[in-house]
Amino acid sequence: MSRFPEQMDPRARRQVALWLLLCCSMIFAMVILGGVTRLTGSGLSMVEWDPIFGVVPPLDQAAWEEVFAKYRQSPEYLKVNVGMDLHGFKSIYWFEYSHRLLGRTIGTVFLLPLLYFLWRRRLSARLAARLGFAFVLGGLQGLLGWYMVKSGLVDNPHVSQYRLTAHLSLALVIYAYLLWLLYDLVFADRGDPPANATPGLKKAAMLLLALVATTIVSGGFVAGLKAGHAYNTFPKMGDHWLPPAGWILQPGWRNLFENIATVQFDHRVLATLTFTSVLLFWLWCWRQRPAPAVRTTTHLLMLMVGVQVALGISTLLQHVPVALASLHQTGALLVLTLTLLLNHRLRNTQE
Repeated sequence: MSRFPEQMDPRARRQVALWLLLCCSMIFAMVILGGVTRLTGSGLSMVEWDPIFGVVPPLDQAAWEEVFAKYRQSPEYLKVNVGMDLHGFKSIYWFEYSHRLLGRTIGTVFLLPLLYFLWRRRLSARLAARLGFAFVLGGLQGLLGWYMVKSGLVDNPHVSQYRLTAHLSLALVIYAYLLWLLYDLVFADRGDPPANATPGLKKAAMLLLALVATTIVSGGFVAGLKAGHAYNTFPKMGDHWLPPAGWILQPGWRNLFENIATVQFDHRVLATLTFTSVLLFWLWCWRQRPAPAVRTTTHLLMLMVGVQVALGISTLLQHVPVALASLHQTGALLVLTLTLLLNHRLRNTQE
């Protein structure tokens, strides 16, 4: 007798779908909170990593003084925040603490229901294996987060843009992976006949997904280098269309990841290319009229990409205020969500 059923019954599918929806929503919030933590300069306020007892914050004055004393020995305090008092420290500490606490909460919210569903045999063997893999990815994400923070606890109080982007990228992979499993559950066995799709539409949607992901990842380098604070003009970068200091580093490839001017320029180009590609895809769908679900998703994607471009330009022109920058990051996740949905809806269409 198999430990897992070959197919999930409708009740189990609904329960698992609701659970995955909760997990995806929490990961969504986690990414946004991580962005706010970075924007407020709070990411290096906790200089230790304690996966077990770190869930408990300082509870009295003595505990706060102890934590603050450790922070005063860190490079960030000595080189950036020298003279900060305890009140100011608390204001940055709570952002980083909340970010770590939410990460632990996500792990608990994912693991306990997973064990319950496994015990009650509510999962198919294939889904159980995929969810187990997702849990491993979550554990690696926690380790990668601390690896990122450690890069800013050395002589230079600056988190490596490479590690920050890797941390963001893995969060997006986990989010997209679970969201795809959620789409599988929500749209399974709907009984609708396959709808026709223009040849090449699926491939174009996959290319859109790759372009959206690349653009978001490039935003990680912008965030890591604080490149949004340079060249706060649009469409030109200052008085130039091309950044005059764009290729000063040697070897040349370093400019793509370490030169503030080039990193911002790359993100501009990728964002423009993404908007143009989605617009062309939308026009293509408008003329070819594929399945209604595909058309609706394409309309929503076109609308969201337009909003996202406006948010990006506004964030740049306003010198990266926390609220606008957070909305811009939220928009990026919504664009990714809709692009994944578009690809999922096209998966079962006939060409």
